[in-house]
Amino acid sequence: MTPAQHAPGAAVPGPPLPLLSGPWSARVARAEGADLDLVHGWMQSPHIDAFWHQAWPRERWYEEIAGHLAGDAILPVLVDLDGRPLAYIEVYRVVRDRLAGHYPELPHDLGVHIAIGEVGRTGQGLGRALLRALAEGLLAADPECTRVVAEPDVTNAPSLKAFEAAGFRPAGKVTFPDKTAALMIHPRAEEDMPR
Repeated sequence: MTPAQHAPGAAVPGPPLPLLSGPWSARVARAEGADLDLVHGWMQSPHIDAFWHQAWPRERWYEEIAGHLAGDAILPVLVDLDGRPLAYIEVYRVVRDRLAGHYPELPHDLGVHIAIGEVGRTGQGLGRALLRALAEGLLAADPECTRVVAEPDVTNAPSLKAFEAAGFRPAGKVTFPDKTAALMIHPRAEEDMPR
């Protein structure tokens, strides 16, 4: 057996940048400068902290983003709408995440964490449009990926509604130490839903 066969997902590349088209654009977030200021500022917002619980100091966010950039499990991404920053996204490989083993994941399954930065831009349907664009953009970026997943908190009703409106389907609940999550799956095709 090769070393890659011992570690789940070892031969799978890191998560890709979603391929988005106008009015959306995505780029890898940097761990310094304006990107760090933006993410750190957004994470202090009550509407984000209520579910992310990461209203950390700026230095801790520097370490978080830099750590993601140095690894191959999570890709930190900033998404703009019409050239204006809208959301911080973390794209992750399920096989390298705590979600692994909670459902019959495939090696190329991708997951997303999403935070819309400004509370004034929530509740307008932007979340569902962004989630649909992200799912389609990730499936386009990785032809071997057949499922994009998410695990929002079961108490976050607006988020659950947005995921369903974006084509994600409920696939059970997952219990983590810090939350009970709804497993949401956006399959490439019907046969790609787990049985």
